Amino acid sequence: MNISMRVLRNTALFLSLSASTALAQTTVNILRPEVPANEKAYYDQVVSEFEKAHAGVDIAFEYLANEAYKQKLSTLLQSDQKPDLIYSWAGGVLAQQAEAGVLQDVSAMMTPEWADSLSAASLAAFTIDGKVFGVPTNANEIVFWTNTDLAAKAGIDLGAIKTWDDFLAGVKKAKEAGITPIVVGGKDKWPLHFYYGYLMVRDAGKDGLTAAMAGEGDGFAAAPFVKAGGDFKALLDLQPFQPGFMDTTFEQATGMFGDGKGIFHLMGDWDYGTAKQNSATGKGISDEKMATVRFPAVAGGAGQPTDTFGGINGFAVVAGAKPEAVEFLKYLSSKENQAVAGAEGLFIPVTKGADEGMSNPFFKQMSAALIASSFHQIFLDQALGSDVGATINDAAADLAQGAVTPEEAATTVQDAWSVR
Repeated sequence: MNISMRVLRNTALFLSLSASTALAQTTVNILRPEVPANEKAYYDQVVSEFEKAHAGVDIAFEYLANEAYKQKLSTLLQSDQKPDLIYSWAGGVLAQQAEAGVLQDVSAMMTPEWADSLSAASLAAFTIDGKVFGVPTNANEIVFWTNTDLAAKAGIDLGAIKTWDDFLAGVKKAKEAGITPIVVGGKDKWPLHFYYGYLMVRDAGKDGLTAAMAGEGDGFAAAPFVKAGGDFKALLDLQPFQPGFMDTTFEQATGMFGDGKGIFHLMGDWDYGTAKQNSATGKGISDEKMATVRFPAVAGGAGQPTDTFGGINGFAVVAGAKPEAVEFLKYLSSKENQAVAGAEGLFIPVTKGADEGMSNPFFKQMSAALIASSFHQIFLDQALGSDVGATINDAAADLAQGAVTPEEAATTVQDAWSVR
């Protein structure tokens, strides 16, 4: 081979290697809380298809246990190791992150067609002062996941549970039958806030919550919020939870429910897969022996029975994120990919039309409830911001342990809200 041929070959090889190196330079890092194996498989498939269509782009998911995720996130967002995308429950915490400058405004990258493909309520949850800081992917309603075999043994007619008093009567029957009525991960506190928060939705309603957040009147110390604590106490007085519930984590509680250790578990749609995965068998309760019961109405409450409490979740874009991160969110939130998640029973999608193929009967019920709801309150530990959110979780845990009265709990939340 002459010198000219060798030079040409080496030049071509160099250019080829350089091109290959350049194509592998972009990695989009995504951090989110742990999910069941089938949901991970879904993300893996979406990532694989996206990477095939976007040469040189790698999408890397990292999963952390729920509490570890929350604890690590604030520090990580201020570091050089921050990811491009983070899982978000929206609400006040998202607003605080946007105000702190750790999130990126992606309004200019969101085309009208993309925005129109998402439900208005879900997109609004990721919009702060007219700027879009993330993309919603799923919504959820908190419900009582129920073991129908155990309920039948206790003589509980699930279809008859319409009011809070009906639910308390069911708890009493379970106690009389020697069956644990409810399992809860009290150690993490936020599962207890689901009771306290949903009762606020039922007792105060949309107008009461809006007024409290606006600082009107007595705020979160007003009578409906005290009543919510009292209604929670009426349940707690029955000692409805498993022994040692304050030492039980969310992950452990889901496994206990999956193992048939209690009749009820108040959780969102994610509990369907998590309770199965965390059970001793890895299979949990079969669909035929499980039901969901909507959170009951409260007599005299200002809230409507159709009001829902839960989340609108998705991914927030971190400041400095690579453009490919937003492109991936556009792909992830497409009707086609969202429809797969809905059909496989992974979560309740928010992209318009993506729910049409849902087959999971429990998710279909939740989706119908969310559609029928005229007021959906985002988790209060997220809606009120990180500091006040922690306070409301603490207040729920203190009520559960009998450490405070309903009046004291309400005052504590209001004091935190007034000085935020």
